[in-house]
This record gives sequence, C-alpha cells and structure tokens, in this order.
Amino acid sequence: MTNLINRRRFTQLLGGATAASALPNSAGAQSGRRLVIGNWGGDSQKVLDNFIVSPYLKPKGIDVSFDAAAEAPRKVKILAERALPRGTMDIAGLTDSGAYELFKNNALEEIDYSRISAASQIIPELRKPYMLPQFFSTRVILYNPERINPAPTSYADLWNPAYAGKVGVIDIQYQSTIESAALVGGGSISNYEPGKQKLLELKKMGVRVYPTNEAMAQALQSGECSICIMWQARGVMWQNAGIPIKIAFPKEGLALYQAGFSIPKNARNKNEAYEFLNAALQTDTQTGFANAFGYNPPLKDFPLPADYRARIGIPEGMDKQILLADNDYLLKNDALLKDWWDKVFKA
Repeated sequence: MTNLINRRRFTQLLGGATAASALPNSAGAQSGRRLVIGNWGGDSQKVLDNFIVSPYLKPKGIDVSFDAAAEAPRKVKILAERALPRGTMDIAGLTDSGAYELFKNNALEEIDYSRISAASQIIPELRKPYMLPQFFSTRVILYNPERINPAPTSYADLWNPAYAGKVGVIDIQYQSTIESAALVGGGSISNYEPGKQKLLELKKMGVRVYPTNEAMAQALQSGECSICIMWQARGVMWQNAGIPIKIAFPKEGLALYQAGFSIPKNARNKNEAYEFLNAALQTDTQTGFANAFGYNPPLKDFPLPADYRARIGIPEGMDKQILLADNDYLLKNDALLKDWWDKVFKA
C-alpha cells in the first residue's frame, strides 16, 4: 500500500498534538492480558468504561488503559509508530475520514469481520474494512425558534441577510462547514471549491467562529448565536441540557458523521482488541451509547424506544438523501482546505 501522507500533512497533524497524553491512565488491575484504548477522553472515556470495560473486559482479567487525546495527536502517534514492530495502542477511536487516512497510509489492520459476532447486523453502508462502526449521526441545522423564523429548510438560509451576525460556525468543524457551503454554492461532496466563496460572503455578514462544540453550546444558550450547522446528536444532547434550540433538516441532503474503532497494524494485543470490538456491538452497549450521546446505533433494526428513535433518527422520506463522504477527495484535499480555512477565512 502506498504511503500517501506528506511532510506538510504530518506537520499539520502534529500542530494539534499538544493535547496528547504522555502516559495512559489505567482502568484496571495488572494482569497477564492488556489493552490500550486511544480515545477522546472525558465523557467518551467514561462511557467506554461503563459499557465495555467494566461489564465485558474486566471480568475476563483484561487490564485496560486509556490513552486520551484529540484525534489529530492520536493519528500522529499511530503514524509515527508504523515502523515499530509493536505500537503502543491496541484500539483507536477515530472518525471515518481519519481512519480512512490511516488505512491508506498502511497504519491500520483490516478488520476481520469473521471474528465479530454481530457483523451480519451492521448496516452495510457503515461496514468499513478499516473501522468497526460505533455510531453515526446526520448533519443538521440548529436554530433558536424565538430568533429564527420561519424555520430553516436549507443550508442557504444561513446566508439570509436578516440573520447577519446571528450565524455561528465551529473552527474544529472546518471540513463539514466548507462542504455545507459547497452544497449551497453549486459544489458537491467531491468538490468543495464553491464553498470557499460562499463562506467569504458569510464572513462579510459577520459570521461568528467558535473554537469548539462546547463554545457553540454556550453561545446558543446565551443568545449570542442563533443558528448553526451541527450534528443531530449534539442537538439532542443540547436540547436535553435545556438549550433553546430546534433541529431542522436541510434539503441539500443529510451528511453522515461516523465514528468507530480501528486496530493499528502493529497492535500488541489483537485478541483483546477483538474482544473489545465484539463488546462494542452488544445490545446493552449500543443502548448505552445512544442514551449517552444521542447517536444512532450502526445495527439494523436496533430496538430503541420509538419516541427516542424519532428524536435521534433520520426523518421519514429523507433516508434517500443520505450523503456519504468522499474520503478519497478529502484524503487529497484536506490539508489544502485547512490551510485556506486558517489563512483566508479566519484571517
């Protein structure tokens, strides 16, 4: 497999690596069996501990450690360790595009689905050779109905002059924001270029750029921001937290956010890694994920309560409007998109 990553891209990833953990945090007693999980930390780590580690791995005597960091430093670590006989991570939590990039750079194991008991239940479009799916959500529009009226139906509504100064975007979501703007400007999931001009128009209208999802939540709560692009699951979480927002589904289509678990090619403990992957698809585990995060399980006909499924799921009639990311396009263009975002849009 060809090594596709270049020095520029590696340096760009390295720029986000300051949050990487120096040492993993142990979640179990020492034993002969071990597993190191690279993850995002915080609530994500608590959920993994509560629904996978404690009920499924600890009883088997598996000593689990968490290596918490953002995705960029996790990718840097896996790439930097490719040449080693054994790496330091056995499971890596990744987004779909992040896992695809590592797989194309010969850093991830191809998942052996014959070792996954629930493999036949995975939604076919979410089953990837490089990543076992954990959950997915659609990209939507969140808005304050007291300040945004009528309800938006399109990404293009963010460019309504009446909403100048009320629109927010999130720095860490540069990729999905440019894609959404491209869909408004005549582009596609395989051509983000028209999105750049549209975002410069939004910039002239006084768009607010927030560093993180949490900062956006605070802005929506305070009323500083009234409308934004976000993942549906976050919208459900924020509604549960009392933030005064509603969810609108854009007519341009529903892009999917997908996250899951991959095994680095030089993982030390692959048998334990597969035990983790099997536990991740158990019914009680997936129910825990859905309740904690508002994401959809990646399994067919999953038994969630109808009222909750209606809140986190895809509206009737829009299942034909799903937009799956063009990972080959992103692999070639993501570094350039990030440069433009930082040096032009945010300048």
